[in-house]
Amino acid sequence: MAGQEKELLEALTSSRILTSMITPAVLISACGTLIFSTSARLGRIFDRVNVMKGEVEAIITGKISFPEERMKHLKGQIDLQRRRARLIQKAMAALYTATLLFVAASLAIAVNVAYGSDNQAWIPTLLALSGGLFLFVASVVLLYESRFNLRFVHRSIDFIEFLEQKAEEQNK
Repeated sequence: MAGQEKELLEALTSSRILTSMITPAVLISACGTLIFSTSARLGRIFDRVNVMKGEVEAIITGKISFPEERMKHLKGQIDLQRRRARLIQKAMAALYTATLLFVAASLAIAVNVAYGSDNQAWIPTLLALSGGLFLFVASVVLLYESRFNLRFVHRSIDFIEFLEQKAEEQNK
């Protein structure tokens, strides 16, 4: 029994555990950075929707020019923001899942180094690969979402050009 306790103590004090846990920790940090920036994107969507809500209220109360054109433009823009918010929510779920799997992989590595055997080494690997898959999915969703943001920007520019054209026509 004393021999097993000594082996366990050596395994727990070994630097192998910490060095083995480094890779998942780096991936956890990457997920955290993406979660932070994705949350900021969601916040910007909320801010934009609030601005558009104010514009709709101004149209309804008759305080803004070209109400029909503006309402048509806003409906399209609000639809884009709704789609973006759904995509960002899916990306956030994938990022949190990836983080969870990387943390689980890191813990599984520690347990396997301390108590496990070579027969159980596949468990942390499977957890880390699953986390990588979720990180990949989140990145793909965020890339797809960025197309909607670009579409939003282009539509806004197009509408500004429309307003400039109308203003020029009125000034003639």
